[in-house]
Amino acid sequence: MITADRRRANSPVAAPQHGSGRSGAAVSPALDRVAGQRSEQHAGDEHGSDELDALTLGRRIRERRQHLGLTLDQLAGAVDRAPSQVSMIENGKREPRLTMLRSIAAALQTSVDELMRPDAPTERAALEIAVERAVRGPVFASLGLPGIRASKGMSDDVLRTLLGLHSEIERLHRERASTPEEARRANAELRREMRDRDNYYPELERQATELLAAAGHTGGPVSQQTVSDIAGRLGFTLHYVGDLPYATRSVTDKRNHRIYLPVQQSSSRDSRSPVLQALASQVLGHDEPRSYADFLRQRVETNYLTAAILLPEKDAVCLLSEAKNLRRISMEDLRDAFAVSYETAAHRFTNLATTRLGIPVHFMKVHESGTIIKAYENDSVRFPSDATGAVEGTTVCRNWTARTVFEASDRFSPWYQYTDTPTGTYWCTSRIEKAKEGEYSVSVGVPFAHVGWFRGRETTNRARSLCPDESCCRTAPPELAETWAAHAWPAARTPTSLLAALPTGSFPGVDETEVYEFLQAHAPTRP
Repeated sequence: MITADRRRANSPVAAPQHGSGRSGAAVSPALDRVAGQRSEQHAGDEHGSDELDALTLGRRIRERRQHLGLTLDQLAGAVDRAPSQVSMIENGKREPRLTMLRSIAAALQTSVDELMRPDAPTERAALEIAVERAVRGPVFASLGLPGIRASKGMSDDVLRTLLGLHSEIERLHRERASTPEEARRANAELRREMRDRDNYYPELERQATELLAAAGHTGGPVSQQTVSDIAGRLGFTLHYVGDLPYATRSVTDKRNHRIYLPVQQSSSRDSRSPVLQALASQVLGHDEPRSYADFLRQRVETNYLTAAILLPEKDAVCLLSEAKNLRRISMEDLRDAFAVSYETAAHRFTNLATTRLGIPVHFMKVHESGTIIKAYENDSVRFPSDATGAVEGTTVCRNWTARTVFEASDRFSPWYQYTDTPTGTYWCTSRIEKAKEGEYSVSVGVPFAHVGWFRGRETTNRARSLCPDESCCRTAPPELAETWAAHAWPAARTPTSLLAALPTGSFPGVDETEVYEFLQAHAPTRP
């Protein structure tokens, strides 16, 4: 089709392209961008202005034909095609091949480029195209109503009213669809992208390197002062307050270039992370998320850039490469070398393990209830999943390291275990971390063939998992079931999200009014 050569690649799993790749500049591109020194992007370019729309092409052909006073039969004869074929092209139901389009352009005494212009030939035509596109869309189809065509007898006001009604129905449809299932599907799609890229984003690595270089960091752990210097160079001041809105980790006032942070930091959280996460959104040019997929992607990018700053790629790879040579890779050593949390170190290891060390890996964060909170793999381990392909929210096998670690008597030492599964044997190291929602295990694992690079490979802890076979751990042992099945009646703790749709604000879960009132109360007084 002619669109194949012109349409911009816009896959839903396309990598986020933020880094410019420039080097040697006195001020990094990231600083330029946040300071407002970058050039403005063309408005409305997100869908690709060079993408040819079949409806627009067909309308241009029809308008040109009618302008020349040609009938459909006459145009069809001129290009040696049946009138029905030309009609399909004019109605936007068929895209002509380039050779056919050249013939049509010649018959209409115009050029291919003129016919392929992305704008509608007239304002009226733009309205008719918009109505036709709406009628062909999935939302209109879901209503079960007969199709309509924008006839000449319909006034412009009628067409605008139809479009307005359709727009409101679409909005209500999106809001109704904002369910946990939508988030799970978006998360599954994002995890597939991460697996395809081995969870390594070179453009974000470049951003981190530029920010650290601009702040004068020369190696080793990143200090709180370095983080403050990065904020200052980006034009932001840090303000620690005691009344931060409950649902927020930080609030950024972009008008006055202020970042508000909580006075009391959790003992389990790195005080540098909230600052860097707030700055990362500005550096990466994030806009308000338009969907839960946008929200999740922005969170991944923000967390990635934060970790890439706290554990700089060059230094982290140097440490891990030396540890690999000595066959003693350890998440604890990585954590201690850069003064970060165990979870941050484990996340960062997944960024670098495959691309920089040649080690396939998987990661899990699991609540003490057995529910998977986060997961990533590129080593063919088989996570539990639901019909949508979502892993998060499912229950992990009782025999996996992520669950057995909760039974370990020694909470101060790392827990190592081999697990035999239907897809092979995996070695994992796991630790327990506490949060206000309870305890979580954070686990990193590799296939048996790669365990030789890790400290803890000599462990004798071993388990066998048959999941997803129900007989593994999903059903009670026969003797227990026989004794208690008819006599047990537990009262389940109903999760608050059971019947709730996802929050519908610009930033899911955040009360915008509360945030705006907070910013109003803390805004500097202007003379």
